[in-house]
Amino acid sequence: MKRFIAILQFMTRIPINIDVGIDEDFHKSITYFPLVGFVLGILLFLVGTVSMKIFDPFITAIIITLSSVVLTGGLHIDGLGDTFDAIYSYRDKEKMLEIMKDSRLGTNSLLAIMFVMLLKIGFIYSIINQGFMWMIIFMPIIGRLGMIRLTYKTVSPRAKGMGNLFIGKSTTSMFITAITYTIAIIALISKLMFNSSTILLLKILISIVIVIIFNQMFKQHIYKKIDGVTGDILGCSVELGEVIYLLYIYLMIG
Repeated sequence: MKRFIAILQFMTRIPINIDVGIDEDFHKSITYFPLVGFVLGILLFLVGTVSMKIFDPFITAIIITLSSVVLTGGLHIDGLGDTFDAIYSYRDKEKMLEIMKDSRLGTNSLLAIMFVMLLKIGFIYSIINQGFMWMIIFMPIIGRLGMIRLTYKTVSPRAKGMGNLFIGKSTTSMFITAITYTIAIIALISKLMFNSSTILLLKILISIVIVIIFNQMFKQHIYKKIDGVTGDILGCSVELGEVIYLLYIYLMIG
């Protein structure tokens, strides 16, 4: 429980007035990445439910997307922007790493953030219109499960960095544990709370495979650029993983 609270404080801006600190075993909290996503997913669903009583589906989609950014303090959005500014600057490795640390917003960063936000709003709007707003619960869960792939048997090109707390620290047992309880959460919510069919449940579970495969490809792409993974890359993978999940659900129910 202590590690879960610690990682929840680290990855979100949810006010939890408990001082648990960060110790030398903090990397073991990697297992709880999807559980943090579950907390966020439930909150986003509640926000969406309340919003739908006041606004139309389009405004609700915007509010859900905005709430996701607010609840995480823009942590992953920042990683998305820094990653696109650096990786697609077409400079050498050292310059890319330097750009990634630069707090200024570049054109690639602006475009990446804008289009990711627009895609999220569009897909969420369509999903709500189809009557499947409850599937938004799984978006942050699967996005953070996919991020574990980038902490498994990876290295950092930097000697120091926030991402080094996790990069290369995930074990096979951590990964399997996270996948197992993610499947359990999705199954319980789908079947018990929303009475979905077994076929629909299986289709949703396929999104786990798709996002993990995407992150494997993303990791290989990044390795060709900077020979490793950084904290910004981890954050970027969450945002892209969530978009991939929403795209898959959009195509599945369309």
